[in-house]
Amino acid sequence: MDNLALMRLEFVDFRNYERFSLDDIGPLTVLVGPNAVGKTNVVEGVSLLTAQGSFRHPLMSQLVRQGATHARLKALVVSGSRRLDLDISIAEGKKVHRLNGKAKPASELRGLMPSVAFTPDDLFLAKKAGALRRRALDDLGSQLSANHYLIRRDYEKLLQHKNKALKEGADPLLVASLNEMLATVGSTLEAYRRALFSRLLAAMAERYAQLTGGHEALSGRYVPSWESSEEPTPADLPDRDEAKARFEKALERRLPEELRRGRSLVGPHADRVELFVAGLAVEDFASQGQQRSVVLAWKLAEVALVQEILHQQPILLLDDVMSELDAARRRALIDFLADDIQTFVTTTNLSYFDDDLLARARVVDLAASSPTSPSRPVAAKPAPESQETAEFHSSDV
Repeated sequence: MDNLALMRLEFVDFRNYERFSLDDIGPLTVLVGPNAVGKTNVVEGVSLLTAQGSFRHPLMSQLVRQGATHARLKALVVSGSRRLDLDISIAEGKKVHRLNGKAKPASELRGLMPSVAFTPDDLFLAKKAGALRRRALDDLGSQLSANHYLIRRDYEKLLQHKNKALKEGADPLLVASLNEMLATVGSTLEAYRRALFSRLLAAMAERYAQLTGGHEALSGRYVPSWESSEEPTPADLPDRDEAKARFEKALERRLPEELRRGRSLVGPHADRVELFVAGLAVEDFASQGQQRSVVLAWKLAEVALVQEILHQQPILLLDDVMSELDAARRRALIDFLADDIQTFVTTTNLSYFDDDLLARARVVDLAASSPTSPSRPVAAKPAPESQETAEFHSSDV
């Protein structure tokens, strides 16, 4: 496996940074500093350059430093046989991606240098069964398959068009014609998601068993909105033509209700991803510790799938999650960190890490704007704390 590794980062007018650079990046980088200093902004920049998206799902305008007209992010990625310059320019609400100086659509860059992010908000993956799990599946699928990304994009455009038509009281014949296209694209997206979840769940169950010493079993199922949770889960993935036929019948059956309510009620945007521990729904019955183990198993399973499908080690981005995990789960996560998985960790407190881990880590003190190792310089010029605090309001996350 000829793994790519991130060697250099540079941000200009990105979030709270007028300029930030980090050279000679090794296997493990720990970014330490108080709240509102800009730790999450650094790992978000890495996510934009690798996953071609942010785990915060911000507006483009929020990525540009206040008072600046545009932002620039650069990364140098190398392996034994390749050297890649990744570049993102953000201005006027648009992003331009470049690879080795040539403009490229983001869809062509996804999966080139993948990353997996684990943030405190990911803990809601165990507490809520709706949009967060669907988004997590699609974000992973978009890195693993260009087709997944394109189908998801096409479905969201069609759904937006249909919802607008419903809201404006469009002719039922127009809505019916949109439903024909939705059935084709939606059933395809459902098939991609269901197949991906099947593989993810198998990896999750294995890692959950490891975390709990085999005392509890994790299971789950993907339930399209046109199926009932009460129906038995099929042993095999359904045929795509059969899934499309079921979707079409549901669209036809619920069309009068959609016309009356002015919004789309059936489709992948309303599918459910259900998880169970010992046969009980995680969001309703699992303890806080069980929920945290489920989420940790989910993120470790994402890493495993990237390795298995893309034959590339992803970059692991751990944003302030150590404070959210108890000692046992912190230990399990730290034990997972190996030299072949390049990792960035943000924290306010180095006491979460033992001396052995810190001895092999590059510790960057963002509050001091210099690392603990003077031989590996970092230049960081954060804006005043008031600006950083303003950018971390709830809509960013």
